[in-house]
Amino acid sequence: MSSEKEPIKYRIGQDNLQKFGLDMHNPVFIISAILILIFVIGTVSAPKEAKEILDGAKWWSINNFDWLFMLSGNIFVIFCIALVFLPVGKIRIGGDGAKPEFTTFSWFSMLFAAGMGIGLMYWSVAEPVAYYTGWWHTPLNVTAFTPEAKELAMGATMYHWGLHPWAIYAVVGLSLAFFSYNKKLPLTMRSVFYPILKERIWGWPGHIIDLLAVFATIFGLATSLGLGAQQVSSGLNFLFGISKGVNTEIAIISVITLMAVVSVVRGLEGGVKVLSKFNIIIALFLVLFIIIVGPTLSILTGVGTTLGDYATNIIPLSNFVGREDSEWYHGWTIFYWAWWIAWSPFVGMFIARISKGRTVREFIIAVLLVPTFVTAVWMSTFGLTALDQVILPQKVKTTFQKSLFPFNTVTL
Repeated sequence: MSSEKEPIKYRIGQDNLQKFGLDMHNPVFIISAILILIFVIGTVSAPKEAKEILDGAKWWSINNFDWLFMLSGNIFVIFCIALVFLPVGKIRIGGDGAKPEFTTFSWFSMLFAAGMGIGLMYWSVAEPVAYYTGWWHTPLNVTAFTPEAKELAMGATMYHWGLHPWAIYAVVGLSLAFFSYNKKLPLTMRSVFYPILKERIWGWPGHIIDLLAVFATIFGLATSLGLGAQQVSSGLNFLFGISKGVNTEIAIISVITLMAVVSVVRGLEGGVKVLSKFNIIIALFLVLFIIIVGPTLSILTGVGTTLGDYATNIIPLSNFVGREDSEWYHGWTIFYWAWWIAWSPFVGMFIARISKGRTVREFIIAVLLVPTFVTAVWMSTFGLTALDQVILPQKVKTTFQKSLFPFNTVTL
């Protein structure tokens, strides 16, 4: 990685359109807007047919490119860890004299809010319970409702939310940050391909790259908002009896979108940073509350256990050759990897935008290692509490049965 600026013939933004107070890229904005409008109208007008088509596309991708998703994720993790120790880790994003725009706490708050956000609220409970009970198969074909199932429930959950997803974000974010701040290219996905395409990134090859990034972001956003809206809708129904149909979910998505728009309009300092810091403070209080009122000792000792389960199972879970748990592996891991990759242009671009002035080593540690540890604390707090609520009734039921039938029954 060299920080020397390469000559660029194209004047950045020379073809942009200034309309309605917006600076719109031509033709990427126009084409993507038209295609998204067609997609939305098509799915709303024919939801059943759209679901069949999208489900078919999803499973075709998962079944045919499972090896590519897994191999890419593994390479990204190894590559990121290597950057921490290699001499290139000293390179500063933006050049040797660049200074960070944000404090470490503000920077990390925005990193974490952009990278995971609402997903941790839902899956920190749902995922360990699903793996322990065998709701949709079990990781590595372990028997459900066993101590081994509990171990793998936490290990597999951490696997899906630990190093691999953050490595995907880190690779995309670091690439965008380097080419934007060190090579003075625009903060778009096409810039990452400048060493390969050179000046052709300003033409249709670059337009296609940016269009694909837009659609990947749209599908990643739809997945996150869809699952998040279902979670909030179910919570409102449970607490207040509010209907949890499609109309409620649309209303929730509208409110979330409005808050996001207001945050973006107010800018990084007055909007995104403030909302992210508020988000992480609320999350901290929520974690502390669960630790205090939940199975405190189990949670406090469980963080180390969760990390141990993660370390023990990361290699077998990362294997993609000869897996015997095909249904679980495709339905969970490959789906997650596709989700993270689809989400990476948006998250990576945001991470790049707020990371000027950081060294490559700082960037990797903050984007890869610290979030993994924080995720372990979060997953242990909520996941172990959820498992405790599932396992305890099972123990009570077994004890009650033994008290009624103290002798082994004999099958005649």
